[in-house]
Amino acid sequence: MKIINYISSAAMPIVILVILLYGLTEKKNVFDLFIDGAKKGLKIVIKIFPTLIGLFVAIGALRSSGIINLIINLIMPLLNLLNIPSEIMPLAILRPISGSASMAVATDIMKNFGVDSTIGILASVIMGSTETTLYTIAVYSSSVGIKNTRFVLWAALAADLAGIIASVVICRMMS
Repeated sequence: MKIINYISSAAMPIVILVILLYGLTEKKNVFDLFIDGAKKGLKIVIKIFPTLIGLFVAIGALRSSGIINLIINLIMPLLNLLNIPSEIMPLAILRPISGSASMAVATDIMKNFGVDSTIGILASVIMGSTETTLYTIAVYSSSVGIKNTRFVLWAALAADLAGIIASVVICRMMS
């Protein structure tokens, strides 16, 4: 265990040292290249900042409005029919929208049901098999100026749904 701690502590300084040594052997001004990269990074941050603010406001409104509970109550008969625990539905709904909101929901599930419970394991598998789709599409497409993302959105949401369904099926088979 100590060797793993040592390797993880030394990894970043070693990577930085390798980059510096490579830059010196190639006779490149590493600091100037670093400054140029930092300038480009700041331009990208400024370009996507309005998108991030919009997403954060929308997520806050969604969480505080109670619409998630309304959606769960509407689909409860289908959930019961498919034997899907309703406790994971807030996670399934929020995961494509926000990583931090879904992490908070997953943490809450772990606290309430335990990490080794069927629902706790299911929440973990869902977190690992899905993506923060809307966030990813918004940030990446706005950073390169893509306006029409409807086909990407539907394909990505279908992949998230497949990940959630596969998570439920696999966790049912394993328990």
